Amino acid sequence: MDILHLAAPCRNVPVTFTLDGMTLLVLLPGMDGTGELFRAFVNAVRLDTQIIRYPTDRALGYTELEQLVLSELPPEEPYLLLGESFSGPIALSIAARRPPSLRGVVSCCSFARNPRPGLAPLRALVNWLPDRPPIDPLMWFLAGRFSTPELREALSRALAQVSPSALRARLTAVIGVDVVATLHSISVPLMYLRASEDRVVPAAASEIILDNVPGSRAEELVGPHFLLQTRPKEVAKLVEEFMQAVEHAI
Repeated sequence: MDILHLAAPCRNVPVTFTLDGMTLLVLLPGMDGTGELFRAFVNAVRLDTQIIRYPTDRALGYTELEQLVLSELPPEEPYLLLGESFSGPIALSIAARRPPSLRGVVSCCSFARNPRPGLAPLRALVNWLPDRPPIDPLMWFLAGRFSTPELREALSRALAQVSPSALRARLTAVIGVDVVATLHSISVPLMYLRASEDRVVPAAASEIILDNVPGSRAEELVGPHFLLQTRPKEVAKLVEEFMQAVEHAI
């Protein structure tokens, strides 16, 4: 695996786009599933994007959500698949299926199995959690020192759209997920985006993916778990460069 560390500033490397027929970036959202928190990143990236949103009122696990994503992926147009946090296992599982139009995968602050296995015994307590998680502690975990009032409000709006039962089902799914055995079947290029100050997903979670997907590589940015939300321009540049590299390799 090839791990590159980036300091806070973005690299000043010009990107010249010659991505003929390879301009679609499909985005799979974090646990809120609304796609609303992609706004800053979508505005920053110079690529066509498709956001796949999850039902806000249905208690679906990874198996059901993967089928939903498969039904919405472009059948013939080449695309790059980005799975953010919660959606990482879905992106990985789909890549392992080797769909013909998939050209590459970006795993952003994500995991192939429960990133906090010590919490697995608490699975039975998920239904006892409050219907709405307290925003301030949540922001500390997700954004840390990069938190802003605007991001806090955006998270509140996104979570308000999702039923408690849907959120509990997704949290339960994370506790039980394990797609490591499928990783060896991934044959497309994979880039892992790692945040240096991620309080949700530890670095060990990225190593599991990198060690099991041949030719995968990591890029690390100074930032929190909410990397797409707090470092959108820097992440956009990395994704653009990755897509360009994938296109040139075809």
